[in-house]
Amino acid sequence: MNCPACEGTLSEKTVGGLTVDVCEDGCAGLWLDNFELEKVDEQHESAGEALLDVTGDPGLRPEGDDPYACPSCSDGSVMHRNFFSVKREIEVDECPTCGGVWLDVGELGALRRQYETEEAKRRAAEEEYQRMFGDELDRMRRESLDDLQRARSFAHALRFVLPSYWIPGDQDWGAY
Repeated sequence: MNCPACEGTLSEKTVGGLTVDVCEDGCAGLWLDNFELEKVDEQHESAGEALLDVTGDPGLRPEGDDPYACPSCSDGSVMHRNFFSVKREIEVDECPTCGGVWLDVGELGALRRQYETEEAKRRAAEEEYQRMFGDELDRMRRESLDDLQRARSFAHALRFVLPSYWIPGDQDWGAY
């Protein structure tokens, strides 16, 4: 497999029962297959610690913002660059086809420093969601409750027009 950043050859490295592809003779980037990043992105995960020591050629660092081609997909899929967490500090390259992730040199270490646990990540995501959508959701909830109250008031006002004995069922308290 070829490195998407510097065109070098990726070599397999096994750490903690996980096999990842590393650009050791080139830019020192990491290729992680689908769901492998979740096994190395937190400080307490020992497999990730061993991947922090990948060394490469310092002269072969990726330049520019051109999207990378997925090294795993043979159909020429282009990876999408997106933020890994709600902190919006680190961008990773992810293949939309196979779900693999490319990390440039230093990105794994930065990811591991962001959150100590999965719970901390979840809390940060919930806080960001609340910040982004909380006011609008609260407004919609209030409007829905107001609409419900108006519908109940209307139904209560009409309770004598349609007595419960005209409606099939056991409505001994009235239609509404």
